[in-house]
Amino acid sequence: MGGDDARLRAVVALAQAMAAAHTPRGSWRAAALGACEALGGSFAALSVWERGPGELRVLVNAGERAEGEEEFPEAEAYPVHQFPEITEFLHERWAGGGEPDAWVETADGSADAAPGGGAGLREYGSGYGRERVAALRRRGRGCCVVAPIVLHGRAWGELYVARPVGVPVFGRADADFATVLAAVVAAGISQTERLEEVRKLAFTDPLTGLANRRAVDVRLDEAVERHRAGGAVVSLVVCDLNGLKQVNDTHGHAVGDRLLERFGSVLSRCGAMLPGALAARLGGDEFCLLAVGPEVDDVVRVATELCERAAELELGDGVACGIASTGDPIGPVVSARRLFRLADAAQYRAKAARSVKPVVAGRDDEVIRLADAPPRSPHDRRHLRGSRP
Repeated sequence: MGGDDARLRAVVALAQAMAAAHTPRGSWRAAALGACEALGGSFAALSVWERGPGELRVLVNAGERAEGEEEFPEAEAYPVHQFPEITEFLHERWAGGGEPDAWVETADGSADAAPGGGAGLREYGSGYGRERVAALRRRGRGCCVVAPIVLHGRAWGELYVARPVGVPVFGRADADFATVLAAVVAAGISQTERLEEVRKLAFTDPLTGLANRRAVDVRLDEAVERHRAGGAVVSLVVCDLNGLKQVNDTHGHAVGDRLLERFGSVLSRCGAMLPGALAARLGGDEFCLLAVGPEVDDVVRVATELCERAAELELGDGVACGIASTGDPIGPVVSARRLFRLADAAQYRAKAARSVKPVVAGRDDEVIRLADAPPRSPHDRRHLRGSRP
């Protein structure tokens, strides 16, 4: 009875640890470590089966890692064809209940190495465990138990727990318990995915798919702290999409939404030229780019291209763009609010002057007005529309 109580406590501890994790990585690590402890293993891994590339991709390695095993590997993946047992699960569904059983592999590959004459081994035939047996030997482990994870009625991945050479190998009871643990892990992963979706919605503009004002506020606070601590260059580009109200009044809000989406795509594309930049819709017709690290002249070049591409959109009247950067002489930036105010003020200058280029806080560059700008081509929309009073 004591053993059953210990395993029940282990299940509860695993579920609680995953529920307490704040990130997917934290959840994966909690799953691997909890299962490792529950099964008396020395090492555990959580992997996902990716059907597109046909790979078993390792998300986390926990416990006593062998040489070359990273805790959160960026590129540790194995072709599914190396593991024939996986193909039995990939296209099966368990929506009606029931899950695939876990199984045991041993470093010597022999069935009689398992307690009870091999009761802990799955009947795959002589070649099915070849890759896993080779991996056990290569990493100095004596045995492993592999438990498929089913999520939303489909095979999602696997939980892998290993023991070192010289200790008792896993038996049938361990494999059955691993199946239970895999179900607990699946529930935890499902919860993590739901929380991540909620977080994503909380920090994402639903129309454009860009970040929203809340995401910008969080990232900008962090960026200013990095600037104050280590001098990182922080640049903020604030944009106002011209002509949206006229588009809404003339063509309807559905067309106006399409303009917002189109400009959002242009902003995202230009933002990608600045490593790590965050493209966001602040609300209404206001957008921004937040860059941490790139030189301010690079940011100005990208913002200039953004203005040019916005002027080529089928609808609207281009964009008014203002920039504020700690890389320019704008005085001490001790708060995110100050940088925002400077960028916003520069954007208002651009809008008032109807500038076709970004206006940069702290610079006295000539403002090129729309009426003074030469058309880019005979079909340039700005030329056809003419200047407004």
